[in-house]
Amino acid sequence: MPLIGPAPKPGDLIEFQRTFYQHWGIFVGNGYVVHLTDQDGYSSLSSAFGETAVVRKDHLETVACGCNYKVNNKYDSKRTPYPPSKIVNAALKEVGRRKNYSLTSANCEHFSTNLRYGNEFCDQVDNATTYALGGTAALAVGAFAALAISGMRSKQKQ
Repeated sequence: MPLIGPAPKPGDLIEFQRTFYQHWGIFVGNGYVVHLTDQDGYSSLSSAFGETAVVRKDHLETVACGCNYKVNNKYDSKRTPYPPSKIVNAALKEVGRRKNYSLTSANCEHFSTNLRYGNEFCDQVDNATTYALGGTAALAVGAFAALAISGMRSKQKQ
């Protein structure tokens, strides 16, 4: 099983390790996670070249697709999370909804952190912006997205 660390509890942020990026969701109990993703349910990066994504409720192992995942409530030291029941209820109300998607301002991590804290955060975007040279942050993120999508599609076809 690819779970690293303690078992998730309802309302926890789940970080799924992917090549070049992380996918994020909210654990809602009974082995399920709610996440912003493409229609196939594998990753929000597949939506990077479109403008919308869908909120899905999928089994942790399905979303992990063989990759490692862990509880990562990394913003708890900066923000007080909502009570678990409020997080789970809010996440479940989003299931099936189509959402605007932007790799840099409305992605799966933004979606998940907003449910847990009421604020949107995404270290992946912040770090890419910080470390990119000469204003090429969007280009770097786009290149990583293209590589990751290509790798995911190849893995799914195997």
